Amino acid sequence: MSKPAIVFIGFMGAGKSTALAAARRAGLEATEIDELMEAALGKPISQAFEEDGQEAFRAREAEVVGELLERADGGAIALGGGSVLSERVRAALGRHVVVLLEIDAKEAWRRIEGTPRPLATSEADVEALLAERLPLYEELADAVVPMADAGVVKRAMPAIQALAEMPQGTRLLWASSASGDYPVFVGAGILGTGWWPLEGRRFCVTHPALADYAQRIEPLAERIEVAPGEASKSMQGAEEVLRGLARAEMTREDHMVALGGGVVGDLAGLCAHLYQRGVPIVHLPTTLVAQVDSAYGGKTGVDLPEGKNYAGAYQLPAAVLADVDTLKTLSREELAAGFVEALKTGLLAGGALWDRVRAIDALDPEALADVVFACARYKCAIVAADERDSDLRNVLNLGHTVGHAIEAATDYTRYRHGEAISLGLLAALRLSDAPGLRDETEAILSRHELPTQLDPEIATDPILDALQRDKKRTAAGVGFVLLSEPGKPRTGQIVDPAKVRAAVEELYR
Repeated sequence: MSKPAIVFIGFMGAGKSTALAAARRAGLEATEIDELMEAALGKPISQAFEEDGQEAFRAREAEVVGELLERADGGAIALGGGSVLSERVRAALGRHVVVLLEIDAKEAWRRIEGTPRPLATSEADVEALLAERLPLYEELADAVVPMADAGVVKRAMPAIQALAEMPQGTRLLWASSASGDYPVFVGAGILGTGWWPLEGRRFCVTHPALADYAQRIEPLAERIEVAPGEASKSMQGAEEVLRGLARAEMTREDHMVALGGGVVGDLAGLCAHLYQRGVPIVHLPTTLVAQVDSAYGGKTGVDLPEGKNYAGAYQLPAAVLADVDTLKTLSREELAAGFVEALKTGLLAGGALWDRVRAIDALDPEALADVVFACARYKCAIVAADERDSDLRNVLNLGHTVGHAIEAATDYTRYRHGEAISLGLLAALRLSDAPGLRDETEAILSRHELPTQLDPEIATDPILDALQRDKKRTAAGVGFVLLSEPGKPRTGQIVDPAKVRAAVEELYR
């Protein structure tokens, strides 16, 4: 059988020629469609548009590109921006590894302004055309690579090439931010492939119940087990992991593996930052909350008695492998609690992601892979713009200000993290003066059997006291993330304390 090719797609100006150059350096035979088209037409593409019209050009393009893709045997191919408009081309892409080179309209126009582009003679043309084509690009893509800089595809090529060996349906996101970049793989059965992103010995931090998954990533130089639950996410827990690594004689040539949910990821990530002043870490999230949120972006931390995540550091992962098969072993309650982070992301993103999340049955693991990938993509885009939480990344705190306070006030024992955040979301939407959205969110939470009312045995004042110790508090006070409609969050909103009390008290009704 013919081998699949790596096919780069994307809007004009996205950098497909640069991507092909990276493929050549990786030893792949490379083909650029624009060059083939000009040879087939006997004239430049802009001239063909002018003399023959767009319809005639597209018909010829479908023939040339369709035949190439149908006969391709490995290598790398860069399509024209509009090649995917052809049904024949889209069908032929099915057996190949399709890589979307992601670019926004503003940057695309900056790159192509002044060049002969028949369909894009203004920034408004670019915005409209990209909005029209983007759903097609995203539907076809097996991998998404935001074009952060000219060298990004070269760095991503090993992961792109590995995608061909992954289980069918696996998708790749290349995450980039100020401190570095890394691959995110999302799919079913990833942990059993044998592929691994790093050389060197692996030192795994995990739970005892995950021994079966640990066996799938052997060889492990050491497996350090921590008890499940927030209680492990402490300074004492960090010391136990660090001393375990030291006793096992881990060196800086080795790396750590975080196999588990958000607690393991946060704890192991901090230890990776601290151990011998920093070692790489690979995240293998096994819970929904970790797969849609906490495994990405490099935030690590442990709790202090005074507050959640009060001690932490930034440590980007070397890779994230989100095997959605692990979600099948979760209880109904764990799946529902993890879904809250997906719901939060949908509220923040708005648009298609909000529509998808509000309609999904989060208790069906088979339906979650696309949502996991979309949430990871949203969060990684936010982190790319603001890795160190100085501005935009604050939006990810939606619902967490009150939610974290509820967790702290109940000693992290009454609610799962997602359950506390479900209450925090309702409080945030009350403070946002968005009664319709709050009612809809409450209905979604109720449908998934998540808490929408506080336990009456929990007093209000301890929650408000914990809220005042929120780690994002400034001299001006505690800033809330509010939003009046999906997709339009507002950060740093200082709210009248009386309104905050009322929003918390409403949770008892």
